[in-house]
Amino acid sequence: MSPTQPLSLVIATRESRLALWQAEHVQALLRARGHSVSLLGMTTQGDQILDRSLSKVGGKGLFVKELEVALEEGRAHIAVHSLKDVPMDLPAGFALACVMEREDPRDAFVSPRYASLDALPQGAVVGTSSLRRQVLLQALRPDLRIEPLRGNLDTRLRKLDEGNYDAIVLAAAGLKRLGLQDRIRTEFATSDMLPAAGQGALGIEIRSDRQDLMEALAPLAHQESWLTVTAERAVSRSMGGSCSMPLAAHGRLVQGTLHLEAAWGDPDGRTPLVRASASAPVATLAAADALGVEIAARLRAGGARGVDPVAG
Repeated sequence: MSPTQPLSLVIATRESRLALWQAEHVQALLRARGHSVSLLGMTTQGDQILDRSLSKVGGKGLFVKELEVALEEGRAHIAVHSLKDVPMDLPAGFALACVMEREDPRDAFVSPRYASLDALPQGAVVGTSSLRRQVLLQALRPDLRIEPLRGNLDTRLRKLDEGNYDAIVLAAAGLKRLGLQDRIRTEFATSDMLPAAGQGALGIEIRSDRQDLMEALAPLAHQESWLTVTAERAVSRSMGGSCSMPLAAHGRLVQGTLHLEAAWGDPDGRTPLVRASASAPVATLAAADALGVEIAARLRAGGARGVDPVAG
């Protein structure tokens, strides 16, 4: 195969510090391969609506819609996303061209006063607007008070430092990417806090008719990460998952075998967590997808309430 010809590219990105880090990271990698790359900073609806949880205002797709419009109109060529913010089904005409090597997928416990979740006093206030984190925290510590926490990473840390919460839970990946790993008091074991599908992974979205971009982005892809997040996202897609569903999914690829775990919780706390796991040899995206579909079926069989992706 002949080398990809140098391209002149524009990356659409949200303007939060973490989103800009992610876009600049991709920019540097593409420039190192001879491409000319600039950034188009944008503010999305998800960044603007901070007084309500995402599950009540349209879901995580609010973080990507404006970027997709920029791609459609030709103002940008690629969009860099945190994969956990990307809807499970992309709109017609768009494709996920690349999944990059994953950062730490775990959740992080952040607190100025307490070293761990176990150290929190009874009735302590923990901030998160993730229904997934809420149900997992309630399973670990039903005595805690879980309060909403929206905003970008810096905003969430500021609200913690102002004393609004005893602790907050954040993705470890974002803290590490911004050099804020010192804020992490402890990282949750995945057996306690199973991550969200795609957490810690970056995905690059393009128009599906841009084969030249597919080829230019191929060297940035990390196959192990792509396989694992494909399986995780298949669980969520099969359950009709969105940010309004308390669903977790996490995969590990070990010597060609993908070990996939998932959990579903009742946000009202009426029923216990439903967990499912399975392992299978996986070498293709189709095989990873099939394993995710199987796990979703096991969750439903165990009592998890999914949403029909067509009707819901």
